[in-house]
Amino acid sequence: MTRSSYERSTNADLSSARMLADQTFARAAGAPLIPGNTIRILRDGSENYTAWLEAIATAERTIHFETYVIHQDEIGRQFAAALAEKARHGVRVRLLCDWFGSLGVGLRPRWPTMTHAGVEIRSFNPLRIDRPFGWISRDHRKVIAIDGQRGFVSGLCVGRRWVGDPERHLEPWRDTGVVIEGPAVADLERAFAETWAAAGPPLPAADLPNGRIAAVGTVPARVVASTPTTAQLYRLDQLIAGGARRSLWLTDAYFVGTTLYVQALRAAAADGVDVRLLVPGASDVPFIRSLSRAGYRPLLEAGIRVFEWNGLMLHAKTAVADSRWARVGSTNLNLTSWIGNWELDLAVEDRPFATAMEAMFLDDLSNATEVVLTAQRRVRLNHQAPRRRRPVARAYGSGTRAAAGALGIGSTVGAAITNRRLLGPAEARVMANAGLLLLAVSAVAFEWPRVVAIPVSVMLAWVALSLLFRAATLRFQGKALANDRPPQLIREERERD
Repeated sequence: MTRSSYERSTNADLSSARMLADQTFARAAGAPLIPGNTIRILRDGSENYTAWLEAIATAERTIHFETYVIHQDEIGRQFAAALAEKARHGVRVRLLCDWFGSLGVGLRPRWPTMTHAGVEIRSFNPLRIDRPFGWISRDHRKVIAIDGQRGFVSGLCVGRRWVGDPERHLEPWRDTGVVIEGPAVADLERAFAETWAAAGPPLPAADLPNGRIAAVGTVPARVVASTPTTAQLYRLDQLIAGGARRSLWLTDAYFVGTTLYVQALRAAAADGVDVRLLVPGASDVPFIRSLSRAGYRPLLEAGIRVFEWNGLMLHAKTAVADSRWARVGSTNLNLTSWIGNWELDLAVEDRPFATAMEAMFLDDLSNATEVVLTAQRRVRLNHQAPRRRRPVARAYGSGTRAAAGALGIGSTVGAAITNRRLLGPAEARVMANAGLLLLAVSAVAFEWPRVVAIPVSVMLAWVALSLLFRAATLRFQGKALANDRPPQLIREERERD
């Protein structure tokens, strides 16, 4: 074989391998690779909020704003005023916030500035009498789309904690977002239309993506819009962990890794991949930090490097692999985000973008402390490295974080009872707390049975009534569909009978 024919054969093999990888990623994530975009990293609240407000000010046709919560503080009021101003000038402004994230209070009475100006506001998945546990799945997406031309994807909600409070010496929360222009914005619009329709009447046809948006750059990306039980990003994260050849650097706010994902990371490290995980050192939900730390040992034993952020709170959810692939969005590395929630992430396959993400990760490590195993195989912080005193983050609460913690606790307790996996010393605290809680419940049930029996009876009755109501509704819908059959079809059925 001549050299030229060998090169052609090699190039053909590489092209086939790329096509296979693209097909695999597209099917796993439910998201095709869309070329022709420009994408820029926005770091922390200052860069993100500035870019968001500038884009809102330029809107001419539509503003679609989806977030977990807009806090009622000076930052929230600033965005409320900006959205109201555009609505008064004829821009169709739609705001979708999560019901649980907004503390279960209707958004309309909380934001008269926007409602009086004509902003359409919806609360996602409120508690319903016929769905006792339906509220568990939350809309955790953070997406903005402007005129179908410019979009934003991030892990940020809207509130002062992302910009800090110098007077109280509180640092801003560390977070990451991106601004995107190009054909992929149409997928952001379609993702918003999906959640908007889940919370009420769908978008009018005039405001849906119409045709292909012209290419404005060279960056290919996937819009991974996960919905409950689909596990789209979970499958993609598994593939990336399995396919990484040189490096895989992860940043996550509420890490409670599943056994399968931890095994994938350990296998990558065993093959010589430089796997690193950056998590908060001080979390707004302390028991999540305990669960994260309980999972350090199997990672460290496999050679994975773990770092804890020294600032007030690390809230970013990002990944970068092999200087070629990167992800930014709302999904945390836990089952609640992967499987239970509506989430949205942007996966970018571009070397310059991934290189910039790696540089940002390394810069973050300069404000982090590495976790190591001692000679006695104990997990501890590396006190030889320079380290600042960590402030204590306030616990604000979140359905997403609480559910993730419950799943993590359930996994640890289940493993202890069934002996299905080895447990480490770091999980002793979780098991002790769970054991004390169960003892307290059993003591209450023994001394005051009604205190336990009445809530359980009420919950069972609620579930039973909701099942009967749903069954009646479905039966009624079935009869209505049957009555809507064309007369010709009814006659044919009668003739067959």
